[in-house]
Parts: sequence; C-alpha cells; structure tokens
Amino acid sequence: MEKKISKAALPVLFGFFVMGFCDVVGIATSYVKEDFGWSETLAGFVPSMVFVWFFILSVPVAVWMNKIGRKNMVHISNIITIIGMLLPVISYNVVTCLLAFALLGIGNTIIQVALNPLLTNVVSGDALTSSLTLGQVIKSICSFCGPLIAAFAVTTLGNWQYIFPIFAAVAIISEIWLRLTAIPKEAPSESGTSLGATLALLKDRNVLLLFLGIFFVVGIDCGTNILAPKLLIERCGLSIAAAGIGSTVYFICKTLGNFIGTFLLLRFKDSTYFKINIFLTLLVLAALVFAKGQASIMILIAGIGLFCSCIFSLIYSAAISSNKGNENGISGLMIMGVCGAAVVPPVMGLMADAIGSQVGSIIVLGACALYLVFCAFYTAKLGSKDSE
Repeated sequence: MEKKISKAALPVLFGFFVMGFCDVVGIATSYVKEDFGWSETLAGFVPSMVFVWFFILSVPVAVWMNKIGRKNMVHISNIITIIGMLLPVISYNVVTCLLAFALLGIGNTIIQVALNPLLTNVVSGDALTSSLTLGQVIKSICSFCGPLIAAFAVTTLGNWQYIFPIFAAVAIISEIWLRLTAIPKEAPSESGTSLGATLALLKDRNVLLLFLGIFFVVGIDCGTNILAPKLLIERCGLSIAAAGIGSTVYFICKTLGNFIGTFLLLRFKDSTYFKINIFLTLLVLAALVFAKGQASIMILIAGIGLFCSCIFSLIYSAAISSNKGNENGISGLMIMGVCGAAVVPPVMGLMADAIGSQVGSIIVLGACALYLVFCAFYTAKLGSKDSE
C-alpha cells in the first residue's frame, strides 16, 4: 500500500518539534547546577522532574485519550507546556524552576502519548516506522536547537533563562495551528479502555520486552545529552556555554541518523537495522571511556547520536503494530517507558560521584546498551515487515 500524507499532517508533524522541548533538560541541568550550586548527584535529579511523569501519567493519559480523543489530548499538552515555560519568566528560583520542568514533563508526557497515534489519523499506508522516524527527525531538530538557543540567550540576551519564553512562543504557534486544522477522528477503541486493561498488556512477554527497550534507549538518549557537555567540561576545560556544543552535535547526528533511517527502513529489515546500530553504539561507548581530546569526544558523541537514532522508532513501531485496534493503550505503555530518562541520569550522577569522573556515567550507559543488544536478538521478528 502506498503511503499518503494529507495537509492535516503538517501541524501534527510540527507537534514533534514541541515534543523536543524536553531535551533542553540536558544543557539546562548544567546551568541549574551552576545557578544553585548543586552537586552532580543532586543535579542528576533535574531530568527526573521532567521524565518521572512518563511513568506516572502515560497509561492514565492513554485511558483518558480513549474518551476525549487524540487531538484534544494534544491541545491539553500544549496548554500545560505554555504555562510551564512562562513560570520562570515571572520569577526564577528553585521552586519555579523545578515546577517549570515538572510541567514541561507533564505536557511532554501527554503529547508523546497522543501525537504518535494521532499521526496515524493523517498518514495512510504500511510504512509506519518510516513515518514515525520522520517525526523523530523533526523532534531532533528542536533538540539540537535547544543548546544553540541557550547559547544565544547567554551571549546575546544576557541569560540562558530566555529560552523559556522562546519555547512558550513556539508552543503557542503549535496550539493555534492545530486548532485551526481539521483532523480525521480515530475509530473508538474496543479494548484497553481501563487502567487495569491497559496495564494487563504488559503480561505479554514481547510487550514487556519492548517496554523495557524503550526505557533503556530513552535512558541512553537523555543520558548522552547530559553527558556530552559534562565530558567536555571535565576533560577539555570548556565553559558550560561552550560545552553545549556537545549536545548540539549529538542531536544534529541524531537528526541525520533519523533522516537516513527514514529511507533505509523502507529497504532493510527492522531487526537487522536494530542489531547493527546497537552493536555500533556499544563499541562507541567503550571507546568513549578512553577519549581525551575534544575532537575525539565529539566524534564519539556524534556516533551515539547517529547509531541510536532510529531504535526508539523501531521498538515503538513493533509494539504499536502488534495490537491493532488498541494503539492508544500500547502507545501509553511505550511512552511510560520514557521514564527511563528519569531513572538513568540520577544513576549516572551517583556513579560519577562514586568513581570521581564521568566514566561512571559511561558505564551506566553501557549497561543500558547491553540490554538493547539482548532486545535486538530476542525480537528477531521485530516489526510486522520482518514476520511477513
């Protein structure tokens, strides 16, 4: 079947840009740590303020979405995000800063649960993985713009905190555009309409495995975003503003990897693509333990972005394709796995403090990658394309 994308897909795809706001927590962690004089361990909990909500709210949001619809859930997420981004503009202190990140996490949880299945309302055809990967390209564009915007705010506007009103303005544009666009409504879900029924889907061994896959790949993503500037600061003596280039390079290469994957996944088996890329990621992480110079660190960080870029889409697509008619519930479960970004960074911080360097953080990321190697081989039938 030929894939078709309607004009109504444009505001939906733009929503993936708003989805990328959560990745600003990488460079923001370094700024917040400096602003309030926190330790590595304490600063490691800043991403938790954003990503813990994926564990708490993803499944309830999926259940609620069955009642009010996917588009309405995206509207709610935009409004919460706008409020969160405006709080530090009113007053910047520990409370408002953490509350802003919490509201960003709540809004981001809702949009990730709702926007991925909403894309199926406006895209027809059987290339779901490719379509989701295109959305990840747009999300990644926002992700690598975040450190650049923060650097612009510091050097031109005088304070990194101006990133908040900039993001608020973008979210407002997204909300208005979506409200003015007619989106075909999805068919009512016949199953998984309660919290218990949705959670019961985890009894399926493959669903559970894929859920954990999302948990660890998002942990690598958020962890690398945070690790990149810290490595440049620790090993190369760069300032926080200058070290932000590490996160930017990571997300540029992640965007490139998603873009390339959009086409390669139309030609190659999902499971084969998964195996090759996660093995390369593991090798890069091993090399990163010994990297010293700025150039070598940047190249290896770029490698993680390139090789890990499509793994989220591969796992998500396999999961959502395995339960036709219950996409909302599966989406909620998979996005709940994004809470890996709330768990992995604090563990990285603890290990970094324990060892006395960022090698501890790299070890944690390596453990996540090892699970994904297992996941890649276990899911030899990953995705509907492979089993046909």
